[in-house]
Amino acid sequence: MTAKDTDTIGFYAREAEAYASRGREPAVIQLDQFLAHLPAGASILELGCGGGQDSRYMLDRGYDVHPTDGTPELAAEAAKRLNHLVGVLLFEDIDAQGQYHGIFANACLLHVPRAALPAIIGKIHTALKPSGTFYASYKAGEAEGRDRFDRFYNYPSEQWLRELYAQFGWGKIEITELTGSGYDNEPTNWLHVTATK
Repeated sequence: MTAKDTDTIGFYAREAEAYASRGREPAVIQLDQFLAHLPAGASILELGCGGGQDSRYMLDRGYDVHPTDGTPELAAEAAKRLNHLVGVLLFEDIDAQGQYHGIFANACLLHVPRAALPAIIGKIHTALKPSGTFYASYKAGEAEGRDRFDRFYNYPSEQWLRELYAQFGWGKIEITELTGSGYDNEPTNWLHVTATK
């Protein structure tokens, strides 16, 4: 099963400029917690970088950041704002092996169909160095569905995520739930997952 949903990709392609320039602040709390696991100057793959706000935060702190997005139009917007190369990478095309100290996936893997997510978590695990750290956030729920922009979401529960991650032998898995919002400005329960290889 493919991880790519054409309606979701289409939304980000159409809305790339507005989405990237909407003034979202970097996810400072999650970024600082993630970076605390990594050595100075660590190599970091960012998945689904959007407008590049989180990459900017990490680059400014001296990390070797490799921002990517699955939508070419959004990757181009991020590159303009970062003045830095942004790769176009679909989750299912991750093929690195033991390359990164950290992988940061803020509010992006939540678009992957549940049936396709295990293979992608496996690719991420493989791409990390020993003791590497992986962060991802998801909109909490009980069943897959779409929002009012027709974007697809996997809407997992904490238990579902724990069972999924446990398949790959992570040394430690931490999950916290926080309330917040997103591009749709709807109240949202977010699950923040940090896994150490």
